[in-house]
Amino acid sequence: MTKANIPKRISKLLRSFVLWFDSSAVDREQMTDTTVVDWFRVLPFVGMHLACLGVLWVGWSWMAVGVAVSLYAVRMFAITGFYHRYFSHRSYKTSRAAQFVFAVIGASSAQRGPLWWAAHHRHHHRHSDTEHDVHSPRHHGFWWAHMGWITAPGNFPTAFERVPDLTKYPELRFLDRFDVLVPIALAVTLFFVGGAQLLVWGFFVSTVVLFHCTCFINSLAHQLGTQRYETGDDSRNSLLLALLTFGEGWHNNHHKYPGSARQGFFWWEIDLTYYGLALLQRLGVISDLRQPPARLLDGN
Repeated sequence: MTKANIPKRISKLLRSFVLWFDSSAVDREQMTDTTVVDWFRVLPFVGMHLACLGVLWVGWSWMAVGVAVSLYAVRMFAITGFYHRYFSHRSYKTSRAAQFVFAVIGASSAQRGPLWWAAHHRHHHRHSDTEHDVHSPRHHGFWWAHMGWITAPGNFPTAFERVPDLTKYPELRFLDRFDVLVPIALAVTLFFVGGAQLLVWGFFVSTVVLFHCTCFINSLAHQLGTQRYETGDDSRNSLLLALLTFGEGWHNNHHKYPGSARQGFFWWEIDLTYYGLALLQRLGVISDLRQPPARLLDGN
């Protein structure tokens, strides 16, 4: 490395470091490559996985495992019911206050902010399994579709033009910009409540398992299962994935009619997220749950 290149390398590292805490810190025009890994930015992701090995030192307890499972369930519901079915597809209505609470709970999953998540998902539906779909197994292979794509600098900025209905809320923009605040707050709370054991199980193990189960929908749900509908892509229905992800495994159904709050179109298709949303509707928290059109249910 020449002396002339040293300031450039240092500047790049500083920009990446700032981005860990403030996702708006770098101009989007500087981050366009969607095919390579930004190794410095991927360090926290690697660290999360390595931290799971802490179970070898902290041991386990029923309470720690119970907290891990509970936080997995709450945050999986937040990703599927809030980030996905509400922010990405607006499949029901709610108040602004509830919308913010939904966003905070979703942000605790450490899967970035609600605007970033929704913007990428809307792009996925617009270009599903084409060369423009950044996490298509057909074009990029399983591992890149599963998790490689999130490490590319071009996929880091939030494409605000894809979510104009959400960007008008400053509180959502704040959560999106400082997307590490809620996960850090959760981790600190777990540590003070239950020490290192609760931190390792309740945050690191639970978050990593949650991440991979969520990403199975990008990877396995386009390879594993059956296709009821012709959708022009590789989306498939899988009971196994539906159980792991609270209903997201009915992915072919979802790609046929993305606007439905109910992805298990038929009574035998278990959709835990929809059951939870139906309960929230009965409680008056949300309203106008959108259903699949009757024409899609005929003959089944």
